[in-house]
Amino acid sequence: MATVYHINKGVGRPIVFKGLKAQYIAYLALGLVLMLIGFAIGYLSGVPLVFLMVLVSVFGGGLFVVVFRMSAKFGEHGLLKFLAKRGIPRFLVFRSRRLFTGLKNVRSWLRQQIYFLYIR
Repeated sequence: MATVYHINKGVGRPIVFKGLKAQYIAYLALGLVLMLIGFAIGYLSGVPLVFLMVLVSVFGGGLFVVVFRMSAKFGEHGLLKFLAKRGIPRFLVFRSRRLFTGLKNVRSWLRQQIYFLYIR
């Protein structure tokens, strides 16, 4: 009479398919769709089929190599961390102390605004 609950052991784990982790599956799928669209446009515009097949094979192989390498190197969240770290400046330059000396005035102004809102 006891109810049996099955526990999903994959909860909290990233999606993995053939060694690709998380968002890299979508990157590969998007790249393949773009290559398919490029092939269709080239075929309809009259580009020779042999040239298109070679071009798609080279770009497809390159896409697979790059995406699998990024998946192995960065993992689930590593690419986002890598791109965020590149966006951080190496150093900050302040040509004036006005920014720091004016902070006291900003605090008092904020206090007045909060007090004004509280009184209303």
